[in-house]
Amino acid sequence: MFLFESIPWYSWVMWSVVLVALIALNEVTRRWKWAGLAFFVALPIVLTLFVWPNTAGAGSSTGSWFHWVKVYSALAGCLGFMLIRYVPRLAKNRWMLMFPAAILAINIGEAVIRDFQVAGLDGMHDGVFMVGGPWNYMNGIAGILNLLTICGWAGIIVSSDKAKDMIWPDMMWFWIIAYDLWNFAYVYNCVGDHSFYAGAALLISCTIPAFFIKKGAWLQHRAHTLALWMMFTMAFPTFVTSSQFAVDSSHNPTALFIVSALSLAANIAVAAYQLYVIVTRRLNPLRDELYTDQPSYREVREANLPAEPTAVPAAPRQEDRLAMV
Repeated sequence: MFLFESIPWYSWVMWSVVLVALIALNEVTRRWKWAGLAFFVALPIVLTLFVWPNTAGAGSSTGSWFHWVKVYSALAGCLGFMLIRYVPRLAKNRWMLMFPAAILAINIGEAVIRDFQVAGLDGMHDGVFMVGGPWNYMNGIAGILNLLTICGWAGIIVSSDKAKDMIWPDMMWFWIIAYDLWNFAYVYNCVGDHSFYAGAALLISCTIPAFFIKKGAWLQHRAHTLALWMMFTMAFPTFVTSSQFAVDSSHNPTALFIVSALSLAANIAVAAYQLYVIVTRRLNPLRDELYTDQPSYREVREANLPAEPTAVPAAPRQEDRLAMV
């Protein structure tokens, strides 16, 4: 195959199980606060103390600095978003509303650094086979563009339903697609033998909910699924490397180049369109929401704001009742 070595049927079955499990666990952790605390506070403490020191040490495919930083930054995102969702005064604090954009930018920045670092590597490093090349620089530039086009965080709201989701109306579908292409290319470039699961299944597990289950909550879906996956792979690193379900990358330079070229092209297009919107509408991307004229923006915002109270007709005054008699 072009992107991967042969994929047996049972690996496709496991890929589907991973996808469904991530979507299901995301639904559980977003709908019930107690589940979020259990998975993103209690479980990581147990794993940090008793499991990861043994499974994600030196020589493990998940033992590099990047994996440790990634799991804790994903968990920090989950906890920060829970504060915004469940503490009303924080949901209205303009400084706190910068946190989602900041943690997203940090996560993208971590991957960009890793892409540039891998560009000069070849062979086994940190337990992963790498083929560095110009594609790493291409995708690193795509990641920088993706980071720079984060916008509209001042318009983040908390949904009015029981789930109290963190809703980001200005995070448009085309930015999400550009992110997915960039992130898949990053995983394919830097941990290629993990990318069947950590690239494709993981990214789809947050994109499906964002488009079909709870629109506007993509970043929350992304943080939950990423944290869940990182905790799992750090506890069971052989699942993606040497288990019967593991699927290796083809390590084909042509495939690496094409994946990164698609990522770069998509992010250049999003950046160019965003610049056009900023200039023609005379907006400040550090302060304003940029896509308020888009139907998808209005749909998400209107679906999550509290319903307008219905006006109650005033009772007739006593003199009016006497007049009617």
